[in-house]
Amino acid sequence: MKGSQLTMYAANQSHRKNHKTVVGWILDETTKAGIQGATVIEVTEGYGTHGKLHAARFFELADQPVAVTVAAEDSKIDLLLDILRHGGVRLFYTRYSIEYEVLGA
Repeated sequence: MKGSQLTMYAANQSHRKNHKTVVGWILDETTKAGIQGATVIEVTEGYGTHGKLHAARFFELADQPVAVTVAAEDSKIDLLLDILRHGGVRLFYTRYSIEYEVLGA
């Protein structure tokens, strides 16, 4: 199958949307867009869009950057991006054209 891989980068886990973490909100919106799988990767360090360093530290894990990656057909990725654009949360994302398949039973 052909589609897109979308990775959204949240620079700070302490940010909230609708009483949820930004990552929790992204995962909920991913499900609403009909995308059935997502991978959340907690990153040790990263620079945000304003050039500020965000890092996981022993006493302050709330500033740990997170990446959420999904893969689906383009129409579902388009729907998810539209939902996220209107969500009022500042996110940086990358999108790539991909081929994908589910293997096994």
